[in-house]
Amino acid sequence: MSSDGTAARCGPELVAPEGVEAQTCVMTGAGHTWARAYYRNTSGAELRSVLTLMGPGGRTVELHCVLAAHDEPGSCETPRAPSAGGPGAYTAVAEYAGAGPVEEAPLLLRAGSNRAPGASD
Repeated sequence: MSSDGTAARCGPELVAPEGVEAQTCVMTGAGHTWARAYYRNTSGAELRSVLTLMGPGGRTVELHCVLAAHDEPGSCETPRAPSAGGPGAYTAVAEYAGAGPVEEAPLLLRAGSNRAPGASD
């Protein structure tokens, strides 16, 4: 937990050969939960991302982000909402695709907040 009372449960850092690096986290603090995706776009082209936070009772929040065509690190996060369960009740997933029409843009990377069974931090 950070000094401001915020805790993060993050999945692994992933890298796609097409030039996107990402890590997705479920964030909790002050009675709220939200999703945050950290990314770096080294593809040389603008990319699109959809960040989804899934919670108890079928609650889902979805946010669309645009990743500029430069390799500076960035982040995207959903709005904070009152927690409806512990941090383990939430999962976040970020999907990264090329810009342009959705039906033509291939999925480049999917990064989730859960670690593979048996993985350690």
